[in-house]
Formats: sequence, C-alpha cells, structure tokens
Amino acid sequence: MSSHGSSDEKHAISHSVEKAPASPEVTLTSAGKAKKAKKEKVVHNAELYAAIQEANINPYSKESLKLYLSVFIAFCCACANGYDGSLMTSIIAMKSYQAVFPVGDTGPLVSAIFSLYTVGAMVGAPFAAILSDRYGRRVGMFCGGVVINIGMIIISTAMTTPQFIVGRFVLGLGIAIMTVAAPAYAIEIAPPHWRGRFAGFYNCGWFGGAIPAAIVTFGTNYMGNNWSWRVPLILQSAACVLVMGAVWFLDESPRFLMANGREEEAIAFLVKYHGNKDPNSALVRLEVEEMREGIKLDGIDKVWWDYRPLFLTHNGRWRMAQVLMISIFGQFSGNGLGYFNTTIFRKLGVTEVPQQLGYNILNQGISAIGALTAVTLTDKMPRRKVLIIGTTLCSFALAANSGLSAVIANQEAERGEGNFDLNYGKGALASYFLFNVIFSFTYTPLQGVIPTEALETTMRAKGLAASGFIVNAVSFINQFATPIALGNIGYKYIFVFVGWDLFEALMWYLFCVESQGRTLEQLNWVYDQPNPVKASLKVDKVVLADDGTVIETAARGVSGNADRVDAI
Repeated sequence: MSSHGSSDEKHAISHSVEKAPASPEVTLTSAGKAKKAKKEKVVHNAELYAAIQEANINPYSKESLKLYLSVFIAFCCACANGYDGSLMTSIIAMKSYQAVFPVGDTGPLVSAIFSLYTVGAMVGAPFAAILSDRYGRRVGMFCGGVVINIGMIIISTAMTTPQFIVGRFVLGLGIAIMTVAAPAYAIEIAPPHWRGRFAGFYNCGWFGGAIPAAIVTFGTNYMGNNWSWRVPLILQSAACVLVMGAVWFLDESPRFLMANGREEEAIAFLVKYHGNKDPNSALVRLEVEEMREGIKLDGIDKVWWDYRPLFLTHNGRWRMAQVLMISIFGQFSGNGLGYFNTTIFRKLGVTEVPQQLGYNILNQGISAIGALTAVTLTDKMPRRKVLIIGTTLCSFALAANSGLSAVIANQEAERGEGNFDLNYGKGALASYFLFNVIFSFTYTPLQGVIPTEALETTMRAKGLAASGFIVNAVSFINQFATPIALGNIGYKYIFVFVGWDLFEALMWYLFCVESQGRTLEQLNWVYDQPNPVKASLKVDKVVLADDGTVIETAARGVSGNADRVDAI
C-alpha cells in the first residue's frame, strides 16, 4: 500500500462541501492483475479503511469470541452501576422498607440516601485512575468488585438509616473504581471498526442491571417482609462476583501494555485479535505504528496527581471539552428523573405500588430497546448528528410531558387531588416513555464512546476518572435536588430540562468533534488542528473494485477534488 504522505493529506476535505460526482469506471493494475472500479466511497481515513478491508476479521473465529467475552465482562461492570440506578426507586416505594426506614418518597432524607452513592463515586474516581494506570484495567475491575461487595454487606444488614447511608457511600466508591477501568478496557481491546459497538455495548450494561433490578424488586415486593428489600440489595453483588472470577482469564489491554513498555505483548495481542494471526497484517502494522507514535513513554500516566495535559494544551482542552459535554449533558438532560420513576408515576395517577414497579420495568425495557438499536448502528452513524438531533427531540418530548402534566395539575386544583382526566395521565406517561427511548438511543451508547475516544491512551484513565467525578457531581445534583423539587414544584421542574436540552443541542453543534471512522491515534491529528470541529468533518475518498477491495485511495481537498491519488 502506498503512503499518503503527510497527515494533512490524509484528512483533507470537509463534510460541508458537496460530494463530487463519482469518476467513470476505470481499470487500475496491481501486481499485474486488472480490477474494475465499482464505486467511490467517502471515508474519514482512507488508509485505515483499506487496512480494515484487507484484514477482514472473522467475527465468528475463536479469537473474536474471546473478544466478545472480554467486552461482556466489561459490560457486567456497567450492569453493577445500572442495577443501582433502578434499585432504589423501587425499594423506596416498598411498605416493608418504609416500616424500617420511614423516610417517605420525597424530601431531604431521601435525597441523602440517593446522593451519598454519588458522593462515594466522586471520592473514588481519583483512586480508580491510579489503579487502572499503574496496575492495569483488569486490576481496576477486580478491585471495584471487592469494594462493591463490602458495600453490599453493610447496606443489606442495615437496620438504621446511618448504616444504610454508609453502605450507599461504599457502593459508590466501588462503582467508581470499576467504571473507570471497564470502558477504557472495552475500547482499547476493540478493532477500530468495532470500537463504537464495543463501547456502546459496554454502556448498555446500565440496562443489563436496571431491568433485572426492576424485575427482582417487583417480585420481592410480594414477600411483605424485610427480605423484600434485603434480597435485591444482596443481589447487587452478582455482576461483581462474575467480573472478579472471570477477569483474570482475559488478556490485558494492548494500549496499557504499550504505554508500560511491554511492546511485544501488545503486538502479540494485536496480531492475534486484530490481524487474523498475521504479523504482516496492514491493520496491525498501522495500529502498532500509530500507538508507538501516539503513546508517550514519559511517565505522565504514572504521576497520579498530574492532570495538566487535559487543560494546559490546545489538544487537551478540546479533548476535555468533549468529556465535559458528554459527562454533564448525559446526566442532566432530564434522564435524572428516572431515579424517581415511582414518584413520577404516582403523580400521573399510578397509585398502587405493584403498578408503579410494573411501569418501571416497562420503562427500563423500552429504553433498553432504544439503546441496543443505537449500539448496532454506532459504528455507522456520525456521532455529531445523532447528538444534535437526538437532544433536540428530547426537549420536544419533555415539553409534551410537562404540558400534559400542567393540565393534570390544573384539573386537580379544581376537582381535588387525584381527580383528573386519565387520558391526560396516559399521554403524559407516553411522552415520558418516548423521552426515555430517544435519550437512550442518543446518549446511552455514546456516553461510553465519546469520552474514551476523546482521550489519548496515557491520559485515558485520568480523563475517565475526571469524567466519573463530573458525572457523579451532576448525579448528586439530580439525586439531591429532584426529590425536593418534585415535592415543592412538581411538574414545573421538568420545564427546566426543556430549555436546557435546546441549549445542549446548540453546544453539540458548535463544539462536538466527530470521532467516527478514525483510529484513536489518528484523532490526535484532529485535536491538533486550530479548529478540531472543522477538521473532524474532513474525509478521504477510496475507489472499490467489484469484489469490495480498495484499489485506489485519495485525500480530498476543500474544493471536493482529489488532491492526491494512490493506487493499491
């Protein structure tokens, strides 16, 4: 394969320029064999696309199945987090829980029970980065599981509110350690063209935990005693036990190995899993070359306190901007209301606890469908467009919900509490479910993809730790403020997110860097440009033969014409 010369030549056209007409069918020669050109294809990086086509990784090989197992174990780490996200909203609604902990379903005490989990996660985030960078992604996942199990023992044996709250704090500490290591691991082991699906599938582990938690609490509610809430709390450790038992049978991340001077092991991993066991694979050679160039062996990842590269350079600030936006917007787009689904359902006319828990299962199920649908498309859909359009639609769905809730509130003011037209309640429920589907499609996969793609290898664990701190800080606001706001101003709180989501869509339009279709190391070129947003929209051109192989690559200029053409 011919080189493209400078990296500027590799990324030379903007999406904003209209695509030039395909050239007429031509015949090129490679190794004496003529191939007919079938069509032109616009891609973000021609050299990577050609290497991927040549590698042709078998998705059903033993090596690929081992990769799937590896990302499934990372997925289980997200399950542990999602389990808690659905757990407490159901437990708070149980009469047997309220008999032991008479805290109600709104107010400051409920805020403390929910939010101490996120405080623990905020405290644990810096330590998570140290473990993951110094000892490896697998050690981080294992240690997180140990801490979560300790938290489970404390909380499931509690008979006083202070002990219960301490248990929540320890659980948050453990989940921070686990969810810094796991997404980094998932994205670093993935072949470039599977990266979006791997990271997106990891983040869908939220529903892998939330749905079982909703089902378990629905069933145990009928036990009618303290085991109604103790059993779901004990089962919180199930995913962690699986992770702790399986993680040592997995291979370590090749990028962690390369960053720690273990280059031979890193190359062996890439040959085995990305190159069909061919050490001369173009994809392996491309990845190794770029990892060598992109990973700094300057020890910055070994200095636990040094976060300066994320803020003191042009490249770092733009990378951190992506992390900040997805971390804040992914938690504060109205989805934080989901922690209090049963309270929201009650305000919309669903008054029986079994009905509330049943609707919670339904909400988690349809949200999961939205998220998993997006995962299958993540490696094909441009991240930027999805975030802009999806966030705008989230605002519209919440506007419908809050408008219908206003009608319900007005009818209750005239007729008395609980007396309103149930059709309005059904409409409000439907719009709330619609919001959750749209949000899950838009954000759930990309919450795992965007920060891990935006961060380079030696700062990935620290960046994810910073992301975890921000996510949990915003979650703290959600979990502490929402029960108080729902108690004081009810549906009017939802109006806040209608306007905020429109602001988020504008921010995505102005500052979102498109990362789809490039290797993690190639993104370094994008972030080094004066305007990374514009640079990220530049594309290359490849010409495909009838059998789908790449026979010609060309970097395009701003005019839409090829600046350079190379025959394969």
